Amino acid sequence: MALTVRDLTELEHLGLVLVAGARGADREISWAHAIELTDPTPYLAGGELVMTTGINIGADADAQAAYVARLAAAGTAALAIDTGTTIADIPQAVRAAGDQLGIPVLEVPASTPFIAIARMVIDALKADELRSVQRVVDDQEVLARATLRGGIPGVVDALADCLSATVVVVDTDDTVLAAAGGAQERLISVLGEQVPPTRRQGAYVTTDGDAYVTIQTLRAAQPVRGRLAVRTADPMSNADRFLVAHAVSLISIAIEKPARVVDAEQLLRTAVTREIISGAGAVDSAVLRYFGFEPDGDIVVASFTGAGPVLAAEHVLGRVLASFLMAPMGDEIVLVVPAGGSRRRIRSVVAELEQQTGIVVGGGMSRPAGLADLHTALEQARIAAHSGGGRFGEFGELSPMGVLLEGRSTAELRVLAAPLDSLGGGDELIPTLAAFLGRNGQMEAAAAELAVHRHTMRNRMRRICHLLGDDLESADTRAQLWLALRAWQLLASRSG
Repeated sequence: MALTVRDLTELEHLGLVLVAGARGADREISWAHAIELTDPTPYLAGGELVMTTGINIGADADAQAAYVARLAAAGTAALAIDTGTTIADIPQAVRAAGDQLGIPVLEVPASTPFIAIARMVIDALKADELRSVQRVVDDQEVLARATLRGGIPGVVDALADCLSATVVVVDTDDTVLAAAGGAQERLISVLGEQVPPTRRQGAYVTTDGDAYVTIQTLRAAQPVRGRLAVRTADPMSNADRFLVAHAVSLISIAIEKPARVVDAEQLLRTAVTREIISGAGAVDSAVLRYFGFEPDGDIVVASFTGAGPVLAAEHVLGRVLASFLMAPMGDEIVLVVPAGGSRRRIRSVVAELEQQTGIVVGGGMSRPAGLADLHTALEQARIAAHSGGGRFGEFGELSPMGVLLEGRSTAELRVLAAPLDSLGGGDELIPTLAAFLGRNGQMEAAAAELAVHRHTMRNRMRRICHLLGDDLESADTRAQLWLALRAWQLLASRSG
């Protein structure tokens, strides 16, 4: 973190006192410069701590105020005045100008040489630069690991996290290969804007409202393979630019990965997935980590039906997900992802598949489970798929009745609803039975729900008991009839 004026005043051995311009005390100091000119501004770049003995700050109040004003206009971080060589106290006009313009004024005691102050500033700048270099090295390692685990989507996710930015990668046809961050649509729109051909071949920075957009060309050898765009709230530092350059190299290499390597990787992914599902043997932990899974971590399983061709689905998964296992299993595609943030990622896969195929993708998603319980998670995903009515469902959102009935075929529902056949078409008796069971056998409450007299309700219930051959006192009988009613209602909604 950069050194501020306030930080300097807190170093007791320097003895610096902030006597004016306190509202600028958190300004960062970029350098320390001792200079005795009446107008030092031609030699300042902004952000300096200007140190002077006061010999040329002005003979009267107007000249002193003008001196401080020139420093403020030049972007000076602070003014430090020695009070033991030329002057004994900082003039009131200097103090007033510092307060008015918000430029900090420091009183330097006679015992503190300027070299001691300069050394502290330089040491702080060196330490900050070292931290910046170390951060770049650490983040480069993060990007490298993300490349091994998740390919281009992994690099994009990691870069967005490191820079707290939005990152998008597109190919030469402006097809989005990977995206991460909160302003993806806006960044994709910027990439789609017409730019001069010379810009499309190199790197440039533009603006998007209150944000900065850095766009770099992705090359492998000579041909252009695509573009990387980074959207940040503030201009990028040198360390940030180094990191983006590293990401560009990794992504360019990943784009050029030979097709045979990609095919071999997918074959391995499919084999590992089937091995885990079958439970035939333990999968090596190094293989799991290669695909982005921790052996003792939780996973979520999804089952897709009607997702289109397997190769097209593989392409979508590779673009949307950084870490995944998948395998075609008959008419379904089984997907396994790490549990963290899985719901959002799987929903993104569904949206991409539907956009690509133009059809509604069916399927289901399990609750989080350990890798050892993957088979159970797969069953949950399949139950959710069968209960979704042709759309994508989640096992965690199903009610017990939904699990029992929603995925049943029409023929199965007719069997479950069969106990109600003796009640006829359902115009009167079936709604009466539903109200009776729904109100836990309370005649008055059921009659009020149906808006009929209680005697009418009792007469109907006597007819129902007679037709069913049961007095409905048994809990088992009531449970069976309630299940039959729900099956009857589902049949009615389907026919409707």
